Amino acid sequence: MKLSPNFELSELLHSQEAIRRGIDNTPTSTIVAELQRLAHLILQPLRDHLGRPILVSSGYRSPALNRAVGGSPNSHHMQGRAADITVPGMKPRDVALAIVALRLPYEQVILEGGAWVHVAVVGDGVTPKREQLTAIFGPGGVSYLQGIA
Repeated sequence: MKLSPNFELSELLHSQEAIRRGIDNTPTSTIVAELQRLAHLILQPLRDHLGRPILVSSGYRSPALNRAVGGSPNSHHMQGRAADITVPGMKPRDVALAIVALRLPYEQVILEGGAWVHVAVVGDGVTPKREQLTAIFGPGGVSYLQGIA
């Protein structure tokens, strides 16, 4: 199923961890609608602007999958409102800054350890917070800095 001209539902559902652990990652129709909003409001406009493919490493996560990967208990991924992305040939920091510069209706953009970008969209009719964070991974866990560092 196409979510937008360049994004398929399967891209936002695929999970090696779910396959490895035998976890069902099938979304409800409500979640599919949220994934379509994410593709329409964030992913497709970003791809159109950059003129490059966007690779989704994590999109929707069922609650069981989210627990298995140690995700936040209130993760946007479980609502179908977030994706972890990279863009071939671009530094993740530059991708995060492009999302911010385009003024897309993001709830949250997190530069994750300089390796990928987490981007989330709010629910329909909600004003986005446009939160920008940088996640630093260290021996004591993850800490967050305000802004894209």
